[in-house]
Amino acid sequence: MDHDVIIIGGSFAGLSAAIYLARARRKVCVLDTGLPRNRFAPQSHGFFAQDGNAPEAMLATARLQVAAYPTVELIQGKAETVTPTNQGFSVTLADGQSLQASKLILAFGLRDELPAIPGLAERWGKSVLHCPYCHGFEFSGQQLGVLAVSPLSVHQAMLIAEWGPTTLFLNGQPVPDAEMQKELTARGVQIETTPVTQLTGAGAQLGALVLADGREVITDALYIGVRSHLNSPIAAQLGCQMEDTWFGQIIKTDEFKMTSVPGVYAAGDIARGMHSATWASADGVTAGTAAHRELVFPQGISITR
Repeated sequence: MDHDVIIIGGSFAGLSAAIYLARARRKVCVLDTGLPRNRFAPQSHGFFAQDGNAPEAMLATARLQVAAYPTVELIQGKAETVTPTNQGFSVTLADGQSLQASKLILAFGLRDELPAIPGLAERWGKSVLHCPYCHGFEFSGQQLGVLAVSPLSVHQAMLIAEWGPTTLFLNGQPVPDAEMQKELTARGVQIETTPVTQLTGAGAQLGALVLADGREVITDALYIGVRSHLNSPIAAQLGCQMEDTWFGQIIKTDEFKMTSVPGVYAAGDIARGMHSATWASADGVTAGTAAHRELVFPQGISITR
């Protein structure tokens, strides 16, 4: 057996799992493509003692710290397929390399499906945002917008109003019913029904949303509850049970981050409805320690009085 645990994904969840397993002196291999979900954001906020630091710098430090443990192997590469074996799992990489492990932790992350509006993609993670807790404070009191992409966008607009005056751009989504409009008004949210055709501004800074009738609505930050997709088909290959959320499918796990497939754990955004670097890291710790306990106690722990 090459490794005790192979971790597919080397961002906040995967590296957090790796360091706990390394400290348990287990042989760990981390496979990573080097494309973390938050690579578009220049800063990460809300992470304990790391507030305002660049995500890539945080990950670079974590990689160095994990690599310092003698039982860890970091491989830059993509896992293509995973096959169950009598001893665990066989992972085949895109370059044809094959690795074996007793346990598997999936931490390959999500990719976001952005609306095809000119000027939007290049501002993603900078002035077009997903999470107000991660990025809202920096736009406090400014002109904020929410681009409707699902029925949940109405509730998102009411939340974003905590950070400043907010406009809900329906952009083709249904007009909220009278009761919901009353709630939006009570929160100070304006409703704009005309479709959005373009985002403008200097560089990555958002300045205005251009509407189909030619009007421009000054907007400093735009929030979108985008749909997301798993970065890898491996969970489906293994037959892991999924859960449907407003934002897309995630992998169903128990409180120890084990999936429906024995010996396979999932951590981070792919296994949680709420997303942040802090939660991803915490889930990685949970998955790593749970995988270690299963290696030590393969039949489970029985406690009797």
